[in-house]
Amino acid sequence: MRPIVGVTACYKAIAEVGNHCVANKYAEAVTRAADCVPVLIPALGDELDIDSLLARLDGVLATGSPSGVEPVHYGGESSRQTPEGLDQSRDATTLPLLRAAVQAGVPVLAICRGHQELNVALGGSLHQFVHELPGKRDHREDTSVPEEERYGPVHSVRLAPNGFLAELFGREQLEVNSLHWQGIDQLAPGLVAEAWAEDGLIEGARVVDAPAFAVSVQWHPEWRAAENPYTRALFQAFGKACRERGLARHRWSASA
Repeated sequence: MRPIVGVTACYKAIAEVGNHCVANKYAEAVTRAADCVPVLIPALGDELDIDSLLARLDGVLATGSPSGVEPVHYGGESSRQTPEGLDQSRDATTLPLLRAAVQAGVPVLAICRGHQELNVALGGSLHQFVHELPGKRDHREDTSVPEEERYGPVHSVRLAPNGFLAELFGREQLEVNSLHWQGIDQLAPGLVAEAWAEDGLIEGARVVDAPAFAVSVQWHPEWRAAENPYTRALFQAFGKACRERGLARHRWSASA
């Protein structure tokens, strides 16, 4: 059976009705590039039984989102927010979920907001407005151009020599479609940087002593993931880890 991957959702009011939402591209990437079955993880906060959920999952994909992580979680400035606002329900779900998933050995791939969430969940901090920092480029998305153009390569990243991503891609530089307001400031204990933008911003990270796959990237590998050899390789590596988790989980269930 194909592995089951939980895909984190945002909480949004649509026509004044609360909804748990995730962009289609994430579900497609899990299906087409990772060869897994995606299931949505609702942003229920404390109401979500994380232990019961993780016992049934073979992986977790922490998705991107226009919303910012609530600054209270990392000592940021609460009086200012990104124009897209906050999603406190998502924070209350994904931060404990990611901590528990890493500890339980459930494979994790974290993208964009998910990359930031993993860092915050493990004790790191964020820059709230990267474009305002001296020497940093403007990483924000240009919404005035078509989606196809927006998600094309924006800048290059330098990959850590002999790091996981460099070994996976077979190179030490990559052109990426990185679109965001916030970014990693202080890297969390236990995380190691795997990629940097030209301005020094950390664009990739890995949990060093995680019992399973635990990687995050600031860019958007989910965009047409099956068509790009590098994004496909990342999702295939994630899918492989999920299959290993699934086999171990089913063997344990059979012997119990």
